[in-house]
Amino acid sequence: MKPDDAAPLHERRHWMSVLATTNVAALESACATAPAPPFRWLRQPESGLMMVRARAGGSGQRFNLGEMTVTRCSLRLESGIVGHAYVQGRSHRHAELAAKIDALLQDPAHSADLMRTIIDPLIHEHGARREESLRKAAATKVEFYTLARGDSE
Repeated sequence: MKPDDAAPLHERRHWMSVLATTNVAALESACATAPAPPFRWLRQPESGLMMVRARAGGSGQRFNLGEMTVTRCSLRLESGIVGHAYVQGRSHRHAELAAKIDALLQDPAHSADLMRTIIDPLIHEHGARREESLRKAAATKVEFYTLARGDSE
């Protein structure tokens, strides 16, 4: 089975995003019940810098915003499925867990169960954190009013 056949690209992008943006403690606890199949490293976790690019005004000309630290790794399960991970920061454990879950999610024997037990709860947790952040930001919102004082001639 080829890894590309296992899951549609948009689904894989979604779960890889969730795995990369989850903090390592939450990922550790979520993965406690996941199967731990034997694997072989294709690329052990390694940290480095990646250039972040942006667009002026969100749609203008691209420019280099700066560099950020990223950790990446790749592994192959005994079944031949390859898992990859790119995570922000220097956490080798985070990259390893994300790559293992990526590989397992591509396996039809595990994908539905792992989506239900790992990815869906992490998505819910992300949403709850975002709502909390928005609530805190709204509490500090300041509205300014301009009072007109007639003619200023």
